[in-house]
Amino acid sequence: MLERDPELAAAAHAVDELVAGAAAGGPVRGGILVYRGEAGIGKTTLLREIRRTAGDRCTVLTARGGETLTSVPFHVTRQLLQPALDRFDEEDVRLLFGDHFDLLAPALGLAPPPPPSAAPADPQGVRDGLAKLLGRLADRLRDRPPVLLVDDAHWADAESLAWLDAFTRIRRDRRLPALVVLAHRPLAEGPHRTGVPAVLAALADRAVVTLGLHALTLGATAALARETLGEHADEPFCRELWTVTSGNPYETVELLAKARDRMLEPVAGSASLLRGLGAEARGGGLVARLEELGAGPTRLAWTIAVLGADSTPRLLASLTGTRESEVAEHTELLRQARIVTTKADREARTGPAAKPGRDSATTTGAGTGGDPAATTPEESAHLEFAHPLIASAVYGSMSPAARTAMHGQAAWALTAAGHGPAAVSRHLLEVHPEEDQEVVRQLRAAAVEHLAVGAPDAARRCLERALTEPPGPDAYATVLYELGCASLLTAPAATVRHLSSALDLPGLGDDLRIDATYRLAQALAHNNQLREAARVLATEAVRTPPGTDRRRLQAANFMYEGFQAVEEDGPGRSRRLADLTANFTGADNSERALLTVRGFDAMMRGEPADEVVRLCDLALVDGIPARGLGWTDATWGFEIPALTGIAYAFSDRPDRAGILFTEAVRAFEISGWSGAHLAFAHTLLGLVHRRRGNLPKAQHYLEEGLRLADRVGNGLPVHWDTACLLVDTLVARGRTAEARSVADRYSFGPPWPGAIVLPDGPSVLGRLLLAEGRVEEAVATLEAASEALVGRGRHHVVWAPWPLDLARALAPTDPDRAAGIAAGARAHAERIGTPTALGEALRCAALLADPPESRRLLTEAVAHLAASPSRYEEARARLDLARVTGSRAALAEATALATACGASLLTTDAVTARASSHPPE
Repeated sequence: MLERDPELAAAAHAVDELVAGAAAGGPVRGGILVYRGEAGIGKTTLLREIRRTAGDRCTVLTARGGETLTSVPFHVTRQLLQPALDRFDEEDVRLLFGDHFDLLAPALGLAPPPPPSAAPADPQGVRDGLAKLLGRLADRLRDRPPVLLVDDAHWADAESLAWLDAFTRIRRDRRLPALVVLAHRPLAEGPHRTGVPAVLAALADRAVVTLGLHALTLGATAALARETLGEHADEPFCRELWTVTSGNPYETVELLAKARDRMLEPVAGSASLLRGLGAEARGGGLVARLEELGAGPTRLAWTIAVLGADSTPRLLASLTGTRESEVAEHTELLRQARIVTTKADREARTGPAAKPGRDSATTTGAGTGGDPAATTPEESAHLEFAHPLIASAVYGSMSPAARTAMHGQAAWALTAAGHGPAAVSRHLLEVHPEEDQEVVRQLRAAAVEHLAVGAPDAARRCLERALTEPPGPDAYATVLYELGCASLLTAPAATVRHLSSALDLPGLGDDLRIDATYRLAQALAHNNQLREAARVLATEAVRTPPGTDRRRLQAANFMYEGFQAVEEDGPGRSRRLADLTANFTGADNSERALLTVRGFDAMMRGEPADEVVRLCDLALVDGIPARGLGWTDATWGFEIPALTGIAYAFSDRPDRAGILFTEAVRAFEISGWSGAHLAFAHTLLGLVHRRRGNLPKAQHYLEEGLRLADRVGNGLPVHWDTACLLVDTLVARGRTAEARSVADRYSFGPPWPGAIVLPDGPSVLGRLLLAEGRVEEAVATLEAASEALVGRGRHHVVWAPWPLDLARALAPTDPDRAAGIAAGARAHAERIGTPTALGEALRCAALLADPPESRRLLTEAVAHLAASPSRYEEARARLDLARVTGSRAALAEATALATACGASLLTTDAVTARASSHPPE
């Protein structure tokens, strides 16, 4: 290759590092290598050379994006992984997939999609699963570590790029167990890239090196001319060649080939002919040259442009209406004109690399199983254009009517050949709407398949196109409903629009109408429109006859009303909920869901913990969620079991909460739900360990929850809850500066979100401000918490410990008011009745009492907390009592317990200021 030494050296160094790391058995040394350049600049040739040089030491996996294939999800992923997996037997493949074969295999085309009744796959889970699969594959191939070459990455499908992005983020040091080499055209400039350009830019940011390919110099162009046409090519001829092609390698090679075919003498007298010859290699000139070959070859080229990767002789004959023998004749004409190539042609240039056998190191294309080194005659004759520039020119030369008609023919030919709806859908997306209900049916079926493999954007495109067909009046609302469901996880605002429209139209059956309303409320809630979510549910509940469906809507209505940060009549809602559920026994899931919401509301209100636990027990079956109310159930959502566990955790039953939340992590991981759901499950486990006083473990789960949440987006409800709990945990550990860092990083503070925060956000922020010594700000924050909660009748002093901290803050300056607040907190704690609430309230009351009374209250607080699961709070109470009594033994015991909890109790609590007047024992 001419003038590509730096690019090849970078690749050689990257391959050497990868192989050395694998051979040493130490840290992996792979990474990302990016080449950028204009069309025809030599990216494909460069990758071909990297493949050749790396093939003797590495497992080279290749893929190419396609201009007409960007809508096909996981197209690039399949090209890369299918052949790699073909080298293993079925048992080994299952081991590589781990527990997620059923989730991932359909995305790779290795298994049929799940039935339509199956829940859609979580896109984040599929991406993460495929990233882990590649990691395991790299580990198995450590003796020949994988090199992934992706050409024309600017035309890669979004799902495949998201997978590569996920894989390349697995290590913070950017060292990977594989080398990923991307080649693509320059990205549009600007800070607001989205979609594929944004992912490519992110990949380049993490690359070991990013190199731009430049045009050939005059000297390199002259060397190429003399190599092709003879050493007598003179300088004027070479200069004109360079001027005409601008040093573009592809155009230079093509123009030289045409000059050779025309037996053009490479001298000054022929230089003036180069411009005309060059025009034949581009755009209109290429099209004119194609048309000169005749109608048959032209139609064949059009068909290849439409079919793309499916351009086999059998399908080409079907679409062109010719015999396979004629296809072969026309193919030969196109090959001689350097317009198309066959697989055999490509292997002649680069060596066989069709499928990896157990002893084969280089793979390309898609595997089919069986003999991994075998190539069928059909595959050998598979056609593609000699260069993407040619493909673009041919596809663009077709009239819109001809292109649309041919896509329609391709759709039916692929269907007749046994291809599924998803494979056919890319062609149906291009046909003109004609009120064809079969097109609608196919697109709806394709959407189901796309959702099953974790490609909701592809499903959305199919359903949006189905609506423009359009569906018949009896199906239009149903398609709108399906479109709304497809965008629920990725575009809540679009979901609201589609589901609202579906509900406004006739045609939805009763079951779909209830489900559409429920999902509309979920989308509104995800879009921070809790008030509107509750209103939609209440309106539909009124028009729904009494029974299970109405109770389903009522449960969600009460839940979203209770989730609001600001509510007009909280006590009234609580009374209505209590009246509705008074005689429920948990006879069915609708009763269980309402009992769950009632139990959570009772906990928040500070009702007796025994009653809260009784309600939660009724909501479960043998201590676990009933069938249909599980963590991954689509009918009720994960909120119902989550509320049950949270109510247990704040009722001094973290053991029961821990069982539920451990199952949540397991269920989400098995189902491949690795986004916000899994993040929240880790947050809930963090809550359990915080309540038990295992602060390091709580911190671990909460930090993992934030890491998982950060991959999904910013400012999500799970970010608020997790940051709140982490700030509380870090303050408890005595790590105030770290707590402030978390609070600042996640904007934890006003303005607060429209939904409540777990636990009460202003209460936790007030505690942080006190720890920082910002007493006036803390008092204002805690007073705001009081104003927001008292009016709603919410008095749980562990969920919202504002009275305990406000009393402490006011004690030095306004002891009378502080005493009143502490007395109120004690009264609410006595109503709650848990050892934790009682112990914390008594510890606060001791601050305002005289020394003898303070010792008595602290002794009682220690007794309560010792009977609770709250080891950290017990340590604090024991420390206070030790300081009051002056007992060195008690102080050592308290310090040991605090250390076991992972807390530093070096700071002196103000309780000693009024309570201790005795010398040490």
